[in-house]
Amino acid sequence: QVQLVESGGGLVQPGGSLRLSCAASGRTFNSYTIGWFRQTPGKEREFVASISWQGGSRYYADSVKGRFTISRDIAKNTVYLQMNSLKPEDTAVYYCASTRLFGSRIETTYDYWGQGTQVTVSS
Repeated sequence: QVQLVESGGGLVQPGGSLRLSCAASGRTFNSYTIGWFRQTPGKEREFVASISWQGGSRYYADSVKGRFTISRDIAKNTVYLQMNSLKPEDTAVYYCASTRLFGSRIETTYDYWGQGTQVTVSS
């Protein structure tokens, strides 16, 4: 059974940093891409970043480019999202998910999802 478990969310002041983790289990992820999405109440879930498990190719939404960094630790089966220079508009529930479609930014192509972790950026 595939499981994706997010952690690391919390409350941070504008300009601060957080690191989210996505612990993956239940399958071999060699041919998969892991993505981070976020959602605020009343809005659709939006793509944030993705990384290919095997080659480490990275993709970012324009809104986070230069501030967020996605990475993976293959030995720990974990994907990270380092978020720097956080802004109030980054406040959302952050989800990680897996897809077989290389580098996908499209929510519907992702098959397994974690439960989400809340990130709140506020002074």
